[in-house]
Parts: sequence; C-alpha cells; structure tokens
Amino acid sequence: MTDSKSKLLIIGVTGNLGFELANASLNASHPTLGLVRDSAFSDPNKLHKIQLLSDSGLKIVKGSLHDEESLIEALKQADVVICAVASKQVHDQKALISAMKRAGCIKRFIPSEFGSDPDRTRVSHLDHNFYSRKSEIRRLVESQGIPYTYVCCNFYTSYLLPSLVQPGLQAPPRDNVTIFGDGNVRGVFMKESDVAAFTISTVDDPRTLNKTMSLRPPGNTLSMNELVTVWESKIGKKLERNYISEEELLKRIQETPYPDNMQLVFIYSAFVKGDQTYYDIDSSNGVEGTQLYPHIKYKTDVFLPLIHTCAMSLL
Repeated sequence: MTDSKSKLLIIGVTGNLGFELANASLNASHPTLGLVRDSAFSDPNKLHKIQLLSDSGLKIVKGSLHDEESLIEALKQADVVICAVASKQVHDQKALISAMKRAGCIKRFIPSEFGSDPDRTRVSHLDHNFYSRKSEIRRLVESQGIPYTYVCCNFYTSYLLPSLVQPGLQAPPRDNVTIFGDGNVRGVFMKESDVAAFTISTVDDPRTLNKTMSLRPPGNTLSMNELVTVWESKIGKKLERNYISEEELLKRIQETPYPDNMQLVFIYSAFVKGDQTYYDIDSSNGVEGTQLYPHIKYKTDVFLPLIHTCAMSLL
C-alpha cells in the first residue's frame, strides 16, 4: 500500500448507503467525487444530502449512467469507482462498465451489491432475478478485465430488524412472534455506516483486489430464536413462538403477489436456507472484513439498543 490516497468516484451519494460511503471516504481523506443527476437538485431530501457532503469536501460532478460522455468525464478524474445504485438499477451498471473500459484509468470497481452474495444464494426460482442480475454484472466485470472488489454485507440493521423479522409490522411484537423454519438458522445484520467504513478500507488494499469481502462478525450473526430471546430479555416477558414451516413459508411466497412477496423471499433465503452463513469464506477468492480490519469499531451490539428503543416506544 502506498501513502497516497486513491481518488474515489461514488455513484448514488443521495441514497442511504451512498451517502454513508461518501462520508466514510471523506473521513478517510480520499479525494472524493459524487456523480449526481440534474433531477437530484430539485428533490429537497437529496439536495440536503448534496449540500452536507459538499460542505464536507465532496466534489459534485453532474452526470448520469445514461450519459456516456459525462460519465467518462467523471471517470477520468478518479482511480476507484464505487456504485451504490438501487437494486432495480443494477443493469444500468452495464453502461458504467463500458465507460470504465473506454476511460482506461480505473484501478478498481466496487459494483452495487451490498447484500447477500449473489453467487451463493439458492432462491433463484423465487427472487425474480434479483440476485442473478447482480451475478450477471460480476461476470461482465470479470470478462472485461476490470479490477474489482465485491462487498457482501448481508442485511442492513434498518431492514427486518426493527420489526424482529415480522413482515407487516413496524415494531417488535409483545405477545406472539412468528418464527420461520426452526428458528436456528443465522442471518447477519450490519449498520450502513459500518458497511461504508469497511468498503472504503478496501479501495487501496491489495488483499481485497479481485476478491469478495464478506461481513459476518459473530456478534451480528444471530438466529430468529436468538433475536427473540434478546427481545424477551428487554421487555421482561416471554412471547408465544409460532413456528412456520418451510413449506408454509413457500406457500405464502407463492400466494403473495410480486413485489410484495420479496420480503418473505429474503427471510426464506437467510433464515431458512441459510444463504448468508451456510458456506465458509474461501481465502483464495474471499476475505472476512471484520477479521481483515480489526481496527474498525463496528456496532457489534446493535441489536440491543435498537430493540431497546423499540421497546421504550411501546411502553
């Protein structure tokens, strides 16, 4: 590793994760650019984020993934590209890959994944190509010879956890709780700001070049039974646990229209199939971020304060 910091171009800085990535990059003293569409400036929430980031030192570059010339102009100012577009825009990265190939100056690309490893999930018959689109982008990156790092953080703490993995609820239950499968399969939750800190740490690290960085810290890896036990300890009350079999969950997925059934698909993938934890991380093509960067103080007790906050709101 050299002492000089790579120049980063982040796409999607007005989104939740993109905003955290930009902050983490600036905090790590990387010269940082954000590609921002013209339409973002007319959205009050996005404009507020743009102003905050600009005040912190982010250089705003106007452009979009659909305008190759503006894209190449932005790319020529960067060494590393991080894309944090929404999952529905994953295929838009094809134009970005083409532009990176044409620009010829990008030393590393981190595509928009930031969830379960798309090459490891086993729900392709249910997910309406959610993961296969991400795998398709991986194969395109590799075929074009673009240096990469893939980041698989599994679930964000803002997703599923506030309801204790109860579809349709906004807060944890206080009497009855539904547990999918046997309740012993573990999923992984990471705070978005922590995901951003680990991601930024990879950009100049040769150990993560052309590898997948997974985030799977033991303290953030819990089963549904374990999550419920934590919640019970907070409210001082035992909940009635209603177990839903794999067959029943699959039936619910099939009977619920798309896209409303996707939350059930993600629950099935993580807490029944075990897609976030069933495999060992192969050192030949993968690393575990919390082991690689032990100096990063991530929120390992994030479940307790989050669930405690939910509990207090209901007292």
